[in-house]
Amino acid sequence: MSTTSTAKREADPGPDPEPVGRGGRFGRILRSPLGWTVTGLVGVGLVASATATGPGPVPVLGAAAAVAVYALVMRRLAGRTAPEIARPGALREALLGGGIGLGFILVSLLLISLLGGYSFSWAGKSLLPVVGSAVMVQTGTAVTEELMFRGLFLQGLEQRWGSLIAVAVTAVFFGAAHLGGAGAGPWSALAIALQAGVMLGAAYMWRRSIWFVSGLHFAWNTVQQLAGVPLSGHTPDGLFTVDAHGSSLLTGGTFGLEASVVPVLLGVLITVPIFVLARRGGNLLPRRRARH
Repeated sequence: MSTTSTAKREADPGPDPEPVGRGGRFGRILRSPLGWTVTGLVGVGLVASATATGPGPVPVLGAAAAVAVYALVMRRLAGRTAPEIARPGALREALLGGGIGLGFILVSLLLISLLGGYSFSWAGKSLLPVVGSAVMVQTGTAVTEELMFRGLFLQGLEQRWGSLIAVAVTAVFFGAAHLGGAGAGPWSALAIALQAGVMLGAAYMWRRSIWFVSGLHFAWNTVQQLAGVPLSGHTPDGLFTVDAHGSSLLTGGTFGLEASVVPVLLGVLITVPIFVLARRGGNLLPRRRARH
């Protein structure tokens, strides 16, 4: 997939295929970046809330339904195709993102363990049921959250304010969205904004693929759950149990790995070259070129 050409099409999508005035003032509002962003967020959010914790394959089916809602909003309201969810190359992008996410979390866990922060023990649970449940739930979570934050929210802001402001704003909201767990606070929100919100935003700018950022997001969440580390303040049903030792700045405390300074620093180190790649590929939309 040519990410540069895809990004340029997204940055300058051209005229809407339907007359701007169709449907009157309400129609114009719906077809504005604010209108299709809010409509899409509501639609995908409703699907996610109804399926996220469902049994068996329900979260995955919910993710598929959310993709369909997203495609409909983009086609009917935003007035464009959605190459970021195209099926050709989807598996390759998901695997590439998953590989980066896997390396990110494994290095984070290893460093914290070497520094004496974590020790792991086998939880004695059956392998396949635990892994199967984690894969289903985290697939649904990764896809729906990426559709909302990077697919809708980020792109809507990008059309108005350019790529960098869009990444910064969505990162702040992404951090704030994780304030509901045990041990959450200003630091955990900032940590998630930096290590995940900014990195995922930069990753989307680089590849312009929902599948890439979903793969990265999925690997991070799934490995963390299976390792038994608290996930955004929620105790996971994993294959291991973890004992945390020492400073909460190292271990993340009751909130878990995402509030540790280790993945924050690693996330920044990963994000910088990703932004460079996105910039070199012409994938960043400056504010002066954003549509108004």
